[in-house]
Amino acid sequence: MSLHVVVGAGPVGTATAHLLADAGHDVRVVTRRGGGPTHPSIELIAADANDAAALTRLTEGAVALYSCAGPAYHRWPQEWPPLSAALRTAARQTGAVLATTGNLYGYGLVDEPMTEQTPLRPNTVKGRVRAQIWLDALADHEAGRLRTVEVRGADYLGAAVVSSFTVLVLPRILAGRRASITADLDAPHSWTYVGDVARTLVTVASDESAWGRPWHVPTPPPMSVRALAERLAELAGTGPARVSALPVVALRLAGLFDPAARAMIEMRYQTDRPFVMDSSAATSAFGLTPTPTDAALHEMIAAAREHTSASA
Repeated sequence: MSLHVVVGAGPVGTATAHLLADAGHDVRVVTRRGGGPTHPSIELIAADANDAAALTRLTEGAVALYSCAGPAYHRWPQEWPPLSAALRTAARQTGAVLATTGNLYGYGLVDEPMTEQTPLRPNTVKGRVRAQIWLDALADHEAGRLRTVEVRGADYLGAAVVSSFTVLVLPRILAGRRASITADLDAPHSWTYVGDVARTLVTVASDESAWGRPWHVPTPPPMSVRALAERLAELAGTGPARVSALPVVALRLAGLFDPAARAMIEMRYQTDRPFVMDSSAATSAFGLTPTPTDAALHEMIAAAREHTSASA
C-alpha cells in the first residue's frame, strides 16, 4: 500500500495515523521525540519538522503529507512560519499532497455561520498566522508548485483534547463540582469531534477534486457551553451540572503568570457570542457525516476516568 507521512502525534495526528494504518497503508509519524501511536504499520521517527531537508527526506515516496502538529499556543507567531515553510518545501520537492489541519481563526469576528466562502478577515495575531499558512500554501498550489488542501474544525471534543472546556469544565463536572469558564454560557457554539477531523483529512487528501480549497469538518449542530456541560453530567451520571461564567478579568489575571492563558485573551470573541460553523459542503461532496456529540462525550468520560484510575 501507499506511504503517508503525518507530522505531529497529538489527538488529530494520532487519529489520522491510526485511520490510515487500519486501512492498510504504511504510515510514518514525525515528532521531535519520536513518540506516537503504536501500530504494526506505523513507523515513529524523531526529527525536527522545521528542518525542511530532513522532512523532505522523510516524505520521499509518500502520497500525502499531513500537517497535524501545533506549536505552543503563545509561540504561534514565532514557530508556525518556519514549520509551515518546511511543510511546503517537502510537498513541493516530493510531490506529496499537503493536507493541513486548520481552524476557524482566520475568519475573524463574524455575525453569521461560517462557511468555506466566508472571507478571511482575521482580527487577532493567531488568526493572521492561520490565514497566512493557508494563503501561502494556496499560492503555491495555484502556481502549480504543489497540491494542497486544508480542513477546518471548531473547538475539539474527544479523548486527550486540550481546550478551555476539557481543562476547566470536564474534570469539575465529572467530580460533581461546580465548573467556571470565561464564556457566554448560553451562546450557541460549534464543537468538532477530533476523529471527524482525521476522517476529513484522509478523505480530501486522496481526492483530487478536493484540492486547492478549504473544507469544514462535518460538525453536529451547535450547543452552548451550558448545554454541553449539562449533557456531559447527564451521560456521566454525576448529577445536575453546575457551571458559572468567569469574568474576562480572571483570564487576564491568569495571563500574568501563564503564557497560554495570556494567549487566549485575544480569542475571547469566539466564546462571548455565537460561534457557529456550517459544514454542509463536505457532507454534500463526500458523504461524510458528523459523529454525534454524545459519542464524543462518552469517549471523553471514559478517557478521563481511565486516567484518574491509572493515577490513583
